[in-house]
Amino acid sequence: MVIAGNPNAGKSTLFNALTGGAAQVGNFAGTTVEKLSGRIVLPSGVAQVIDVPGTFSLAARSPEERVAIDALLGLGGHPVPDAVILVADAPRLARSLYLAAQVLELEIPVVLALNLMDEARATGAPPDPAAVSRLLGIPVVPMVARAGEGVPELLAAVDSALVHRASSAALPARWPAALEADVTEITAALPPDLACVAANHPGRGRAVARWLVLSADEDAAPVEDPRLRKHLDLVRQRAASAGRDLQTELVATRWAWIDSHVPLLYRAVPRQRGFDEAVDRWLLNPVVGPLAFLGVMSLVFAALFSWSDPAISAIESVFGQIGDGVNAGFGAWIAWAPRAAAPLEIARDALVGGVIGGVGSVVVFLPQIGLLFTFLALLEDSGYLARAAHLTDRLLRIAGLPGQAFVPLLSGYACAVPAILGTRGLPRFRDRLLTMSVLPLTSCSARLPVYTLMIGAVFPPTLVAFGLDLPMRPLALVGMYVFSTVVTLAAAIVLGRVVMPAESSATILELPPYRAPHLPTVIRLVFIRCKQFLREAGGTILVATMVLWALLYFPRYSVEDLVPPEVVAAHADEPEVLAALAEPLATERSFAGRIGHVLEPVIAPLGYDWKIGVGLIGAFAAREVFVSTLGVVYGAGGEATEDDLGLRDRIRAEVRPDGRPRYTPLVGASLCVFFALAMQCLSTLAVLRTESNGWRWPAFVVTYMTALAWIGAFATYRVGTWLGLS
Repeated sequence: MVIAGNPNAGKSTLFNALTGGAAQVGNFAGTTVEKLSGRIVLPSGVAQVIDVPGTFSLAARSPEERVAIDALLGLGGHPVPDAVILVADAPRLARSLYLAAQVLELEIPVVLALNLMDEARATGAPPDPAAVSRLLGIPVVPMVARAGEGVPELLAAVDSALVHRASSAALPARWPAALEADVTEITAALPPDLACVAANHPGRGRAVARWLVLSADEDAAPVEDPRLRKHLDLVRQRAASAGRDLQTELVATRWAWIDSHVPLLYRAVPRQRGFDEAVDRWLLNPVVGPLAFLGVMSLVFAALFSWSDPAISAIESVFGQIGDGVNAGFGAWIAWAPRAAAPLEIARDALVGGVIGGVGSVVVFLPQIGLLFTFLALLEDSGYLARAAHLTDRLLRIAGLPGQAFVPLLSGYACAVPAILGTRGLPRFRDRLLTMSVLPLTSCSARLPVYTLMIGAVFPPTLVAFGLDLPMRPLALVGMYVFSTVVTLAAAIVLGRVVMPAESSATILELPPYRAPHLPTVIRLVFIRCKQFLREAGGTILVATMVLWALLYFPRYSVEDLVPPEVVAAHADEPEVLAALAEPLATERSFAGRIGHVLEPVIAPLGYDWKIGVGLIGAFAAREVFVSTLGVVYGAGGEATEDDLGLRDRIRAEVRPDGRPRYTPLVGASLCVFFALAMQCLSTLAVLRTESNGWRWPAFVVTYMTALAWIGAFATYRVGTWLGLS
């Protein structure tokens, strides 16, 4: 059984109410699109139900819509559902009836859940469920899913539909004769994989043919059979030569039927929602709206950075204690078996520095990501996020993107991995590809440790300008986010007009009513997104950290090989001092250190040396690794973080051969610009490869972003030097 419906109709809330929140999360077969499945208890037994992505019609425009359509039509390996629970938006019933008309053509038992009846009643004239039932010829249950109203009645109606297998054949009204002839011709040409859908249901085959007509113009058209594609194009061309458009006829016929019947479904004329109109008059104002949006986003990011600190500190403390415990355990083991000290030390360091450090570097960012997705879910469920997309639509269209790209771009400030996955909701593959290509330029949370380390280490606390003492470090941090946003939009303009030119497509931005967020749905969504982040990014970062650890750890040297004999003799009773002296020397002679020296001529024009080069090597696996790598390079210990004053002091004390400071505000700015522009995340590349169906676009993104990062850092350092800045 399938639960289907328009977006924002309360479909997921109803799924939670029916299953009691006990859902299994997985992917639809052959896709990376998530599905929720669960069991519902009916009077006649237990049934399996699947919550498919929301869609406005059976015309595939995005991957999420396509899997919903496949589940309804029984395509792509999906079984034909035994029944469909179609969730309708009671306050906006006409819009829901368009999808209902298409689903009823499939000749599958359907029960209509007329949801959000509380909002419809607030208009003074809710739709009459009995009238809707008479019109559609199916059971109609009035509901308020978030309050549990109507759930028992819905379960009883679904059970009856499954037992009696009754379906409606009342829709739509009358198709034009020429259109029916064209649909008959296309139906006869269906290949076996599509014709089998209509084996025992002739009407379902005609519904498949109409679906093909509506979907054939999209980028990811579902017509893969060459013979069917040729036949479909021939029918469409013949209709066009007669001055007809099949898509227009299909859509117009359904809407004409809906428009003629909708007035009969109400006992009175619904009044407009005055509250929504009054609020939108301000929030959609071209002047007040953007200011309000900036205020909301500022509040979100301020809370994001301040509220996550305790959780991040707690996670770091937990992993630090785990590392200390492992160290102590191995120490006891080594003392018990001194002959196996060497391999045990290597195993200890690999476990502490590689595995525990790798897992910690992933989990430590979970509070920020969870908070951001919580805010996004609350804003979306309240109806405000759709207004924000409306406000940014014009700006994004200049950049060649639809307004719907706003949500994944905003998500990119937490992490590019789930943000790229969020592009599945965009209508065209070209739009998804363009959004994915610029998403890594948004300043994700992994860049924040680098920004705060560099800004805190080399920038002065205040800046005197115009007779005022301005807070230099907060301004520099805000400046990096503004810089990231401007570059992202500029890159979208260039790529959209040069690399991926295309005509602008029509964009439908729904403005749902303002409502209180449904907390169980929000919690479930945040849990799924956090789990998705750990699954997609965790493994890649763990492997990258292990590889980096090995490059920094090998080849092994003894203290005597690295420290002069007189120094060894002077500190013979102080092994900790000797280890601290030997560690940076061992790092320089390690495989990573040697690579850093090879890389030095390339990065020297940016103001960097081989030590920064070693940090950049690790950062290309995951940006946050840069901080811990510098901690090892400068001998600050494996526990160094962006808040470790020891690491900051060592960075400030680092000097060039001529005695000048290695790290100046100009070098810090150059590094921040480099990290803002470079593609340094293997997990992002892995997800980009999956979503773009190959390595071609990931290779392009790495190439253009690396070149852009080098040029940006070079310009920052050289122009600053020319201006006499330090």
